[in-house]
Amino acid sequence: MFLGTHSPKLDDKGRLILPAKFRDELADGVVVTKGQERCLFAFPIAEFSRISEQLRAAPMTHKAARAYSRVFFAGAHDEVPDKQGRVTIPAHLRSYAGLSKDCVVIGASSRVEIWDSTAWEHYLSESDEAFAELEEEVLPGIF
Repeated sequence: MFLGTHSPKLDDKGRLILPAKFRDELADGVVVTKGQERCLFAFPIAEFSRISEQLRAAPMTHKAARAYSRVFFAGAHDEVPDKQGRVTIPAHLRSYAGLSKDCVVIGASSRVEIWDSTAWEHYLSESDEAFAELEEEVLPGIF
C-alpha cells in the first residue's frame, strides 16, 4: 500500500526519483500513465495488469470504456527504476500533467500519483473543505 506525500524534483532529463518507501514495491517495474485531474498514475506491474484485465472485461460496445482504455493505454510508459530509484517521465506525460521541476508524489493506496507541486496545492485548497464536509454516501457504514 502506498501512503504519504513526498516532494522529489524532476531532473533535466525528465527523471523522477521515487520515494524510498515506494521503491521495493516498484522495483520489478512501474507503469506510468495519464490519471484524472491532470496528474499521472504510477502502478506496480501487477496492479497495472489487474486493472488491464478489468478494462478488458468491459464490453467493447460501451463507448466510455473504449475511450477510457484508449487514453489509459496509449499514454502508458513502462520501465524498471534504475539503481537510484529513478524513472523517466516521457515528454508527453510531463506535458499532460504540467510537470515542472517541483513535483509532489503521493501514495494513493494501490497506486502512486505524480503531480506538479502547484497543481497539487491548488487541488488540495479546493478539495480540503469538500473532504471535511463529506457524509456517509462516499463510504456508507465505514465512519
